[in-house]
Amino acid sequence: MKSLFSFAPFQAFLLFVLAGCWVITTPYKIVKGTVKGTYYGVKGAYEITAGTTKVVYHIGKFSYKIVKAPLEWAFVNEDIEAIDGLSPKEAIRQGRVKNAPYVVKGKTYYPMSIEKARTYEETGIASWYGYETLRTKGGRMTANGEAFDPRQLTAAHKYLPLPTHVKVTNLENNQWVIVRVNDRGPFPSDSNPSSGERIIDVSEGAAKKLGFHTKGLARVKVEAIELKKEG
Repeated sequence: MKSLFSFAPFQAFLLFVLAGCWVITTPYKIVKGTVKGTYYGVKGAYEITAGTTKVVYHIGKFSYKIVKAPLEWAFVNEDIEAIDGLSPKEAIRQGRVKNAPYVVKGKTYYPMSIEKARTYEETGIASWYGYETLRTKGGRMTANGEAFDPRQLTAAHKYLPLPTHVKVTNLENNQWVIVRVNDRGPFPSDSNPSSGERIIDVSEGAAKKLGFHTKGLARVKVEAIELKKEG
């Protein structure tokens, strides 16, 4: 696999959305994660003031847009009953989402620690979701309070901290993409209990880049991308 960058050290800037809608720039360096021999850089520095709700950034050839969703919006996954012992929207308001336990249809899920997520790697079946949200009135939000847009490069995962960046490779055609994990799922459905065995739900946009949009499912490899804070 070709590297997106040379192996020299990189400087990058990643954006953190803080309580009260404050956004700040923080210097990061890029380190090798489980994607052996490849560095990924987050390009661009953004000076954003209080009240801003939209951020655009890039990782290599991929672009990402973060939009803070109004709390009155419904969730993409309406089966999330509680997060960290609170109502989902109250947990989002208090910033208690990242790797907090949450409840779906009476079952409690326990996300992995940030430390464990740094070396996460898994092979399994991926599906895609979200096309129906474009036809809903208003909008839908992800489990961490971001506006869901199926055209963006995002994904849902049951156990990774929110957000996490992962590289997803379609093992059937070797196409790959880096997605921002900002939602929870996939979970067993009443009509198809085995759907909960899938390891990741990518957005429609990501499924198209991975080449399984028409097929609906693909065997994939998911690998964490690590961004490490300097200092």
